[in-house]
Amino acid sequence: MEDLLKLTKIGILYGFYQSLLTEKQKTYFSMYYEKDYSLKEISDYYSISRNAIHDQIKLVVIKLIELEERLKLAEKASKRREYLNKFKETKDEIWLDKIQGLDE
Repeated sequence: MEDLLKLTKIGILYGFYQSLLTEKQKTYFSMYYEKDYSLKEISDYYSISRNAIHDQIKLVVIKLIELEERLKLAEKASKRREYLNKFKETKDEIWLDKIQGLDE
């Protein structure tokens, strides 16, 4: 279950920060996480070592986590959804103020 949560988090971060990655990083990440290619399949396709692919994918994950630690886009989006849902439930405008406060 923990692995599934980690994969979900990585996927969410990729959605926010993929434009900040190189084309090669996006390709390897997509093949591995989205298309479910094995490291060996990717390395055979590009004629590079399995270890090189593993290292690149690991670096992408580290970069995604570091970007989120600095920019907090995913965290803010989650809070926006939470506050918006609370506003819809209560119609209390304090939740709108909290949404606006996220961007300050």
